[in-house]
Amino acid sequence: MERAARVAKVTPSVTLAITAKAKAMRAEGLDVCSFSAGEPNFPTPKHVVVAAQKALDEGKTRYGPAAGEPELRRAIATKLRTYNNVECQPENVIVTNGGKHSLYGLFMATLNAGDEVIIPAPYWVSYPEMVILADGEPVIVQTTAASGYKITPEQLRDAITPRTKFLVLNSPSNPTGQVYSHEEIRAIAQVVEETGIYVVSDEIYEKIIYGEKPCLSIAAASAAMAARTFISNGFAKAYSMTGWRLGYLAGPAAVIRDMATLQSHSTSNVCTFAQYGAIAALNESQDCVETMRLAFAERREAVLARIGEIDGLSCGVPGGAFYVFPDISKLGLGSVEFCDRLLNEHHVAAIPGAAFGADGNVRFSYATDMDTIMKGLDRLEKFVKSL
Repeated sequence: MERAARVAKVTPSVTLAITAKAKAMRAEGLDVCSFSAGEPNFPTPKHVVVAAQKALDEGKTRYGPAAGEPELRRAIATKLRTYNNVECQPENVIVTNGGKHSLYGLFMATLNAGDEVIIPAPYWVSYPEMVILADGEPVIVQTTAASGYKITPEQLRDAITPRTKFLVLNSPSNPTGQVYSHEEIRAIAQVVEETGIYVVSDEIYEKIIYGEKPCLSIAAASAAMAARTFISNGFAKAYSMTGWRLGYLAGPAAVIRDMATLQSHSTSNVCTFAQYGAIAALNESQDCVETMRLAFAERREAVLARIGEIDGLSCGVPGGAFYVFPDISKLGLGSVEFCDRLLNEHHVAAIPGAAFGADGNVRFSYATDMDTIMKGLDRLEKFVKSL
């Protein structure tokens, strides 16, 4: 059978492919240290699990509204108003099958052929592919270590054309862990307002931050920005709920309704009883989030100290998320060959920067235990010394 043209335009997720290979090697009995998946190694908080179990016991196993359970939409809207200082009502929220699905649904509902989406590089692997699947045109703007791998207002202004519809903004960033300061967010917001484009703000890592200030959502940067911003978020990272597949998108109500229409013909509702776990995650104690954040902070310091001892590598300090993105350009290997050899010869799984639009880097996730981190970085040093 002839494959659809749209599928031929995109490539499989490198992150998922390397994670799968690492798991297969482990199944063969090999001792693999995996830094590949962006998946916290903590169990889902007990009160979240209990809430979902209670929902099961109460028979909340039927079809639900395509846009999400009303109680969860209300809880998300309340969270956005109180935590993010973004005016939001339940009709501005749709619950999706993970944060990734919220972005896919948005692009499918809003992009027409030829619409341009500005994506700063390094970028999360799926952004350009989702834009392409929606018949849009990804416009990649390369950033540098000197700017903290963040797009500048000048770069944004230069990239905007009459066909530009969105800027994708990810802070804290996957893969770099960099966080836009409040001043940087406001400067970008000024360009957005002046030019009339929209922003997709991916805030999935907002609770995993190491500075004194919380992240500023660009939707809260000014009164005008809330109407020009779509906030993508979810429960996977902050609450260690990756397998629950629970995300959401908040934005102008008309687009949310269009996304709900698409969802009604594609996935229908998100798993009903799982949504009651998400309600508990938002409404009950946030101590679990802080416990995990502190553990990530300790791991971050250990990873940065160890990488700093390896000649040939340089690495910026991530302000959030749970990734480091060291520069390997002095070693004479592209990132794909580097990661292939690191996995095959030393049984350490990392993600090549080429997947993120930065072939001179590799991504290591420290969302794993400290023993794996130390053993894996010892192997990394041995590999780098062999080059």
